[in-house]
Amino acid sequence: MMLTEDKIDFLARKANDIRQSIIKMLLAAGSGHTAGPLGMADILALLYFHTLKHDPKNPAWPERDRLVLSNGHICPVLYATLAHAGYFPPEELLTLRKLGSRLQGHPHRDFLPVLETSSGPLGSGLSQAVGMALAERLDSGQSSNRFIYCLMSDGELDAGNTWEAVLLAGREKFHNLIAIIDRNNIQIDGFTEDVLPLEPLADKFRAFNWHVQEVDGHNFEQVNNAINEAKAVFNQTSVIIAHTIPGKGVAEFERKFEWHGKPPNKEEGAMALRELRTLAGKIKSEHE
Repeated sequence: MMLTEDKIDFLARKANDIRQSIIKMLLAAGSGHTAGPLGMADILALLYFHTLKHDPKNPAWPERDRLVLSNGHICPVLYATLAHAGYFPPEELLTLRKLGSRLQGHPHRDFLPVLETSSGPLGSGLSQAVGMALAERLDSGQSSNRFIYCLMSDGELDAGNTWEAVLLAGREKFHNLIAIIDRNNIQIDGFTEDVLPLEPLADKFRAFNWHVQEVDGHNFEQVNNAINEAKAVFNQTSVIIAHTIPGKGVAEFERKFEWHGKPPNKEEGAMALRELRTLAGKIKSEHE
C-alpha cells in the first residue's frame, strides 16, 4: 500500500504520541530502556497504523499478521503503540514494570496475551519467527498471505542463535517472513562496531541467500516501499536493515549508547516531553 501525504502526516503525529508515552512510562517506572524505544517509534507507527493486518477488537483473529519483538527490552515502544492502536487503555501504560502489571519489563505473553511471544533473551526472536513461518507453510502452503514480521536489534546479532535461524530461513526461502533490524549502532556496552563489529552486515545476509534492503528507519516512505518490495519477493526470505537514531526526537538522548538501558530522571523527562511537544507543533504547522 502506498502512502499519501496525509497518511505520512498522520503517522508522524502517531510516532510523536508514542514517543511522549514512552517518556511518561519510563518516568512512572523509574527504570527501563530509553534509546531503542524512541528510535523505533516511526517503524512501529507505520506497522500498526498502516501495514499490519490486525484487529484490536479481536486480537486472536486467525488471519492477522504476526509481529515478533525479538529485542524485548524495547517493549515500551510496543506497549505504547498497542495502547494507541486500541488494544488497551493508554492509562495502563503508567503501570510499566510495576508489581502485578501486565506490562512487564520484557514482554510476557502470559501477562499480556495480545503479544505473539514472550521475549527477553536476545537472539531468540528470529528462531521463533522462523518456526511460525514453517508452521504457516505446513498449515496454508506456499500461498499464505499472512506475514510474519520479526523486529531485531543490531546488538543481538552477536548471539549465535540468530545465525542458526538465518541459515534455516535462507534455505527455506520463507516469502512471508520479513525481518527488520534496528541498525542504531549502539548496545549496552558501547557502539556495536567497537564491541563486536557487524559490518559488512548486508553482505552477510546476502551470503545466506536473503533478500536485503537498507533504508532510513525514520523515513516512512522508504520503510513502506521496502516492506512492499519484500512482500513481492517469493523466492527468498527478506530482511530490511533500518538505520535509526537511538533516542530519536530528544537531542540530549540521540546517538548516545549511555541511554540504551537507563530511564530519564524527572528533570530529563520534563525536558524530553517539552522537546517532543515542540516537535508535535512543528508537524502540525508544516501540514496545515
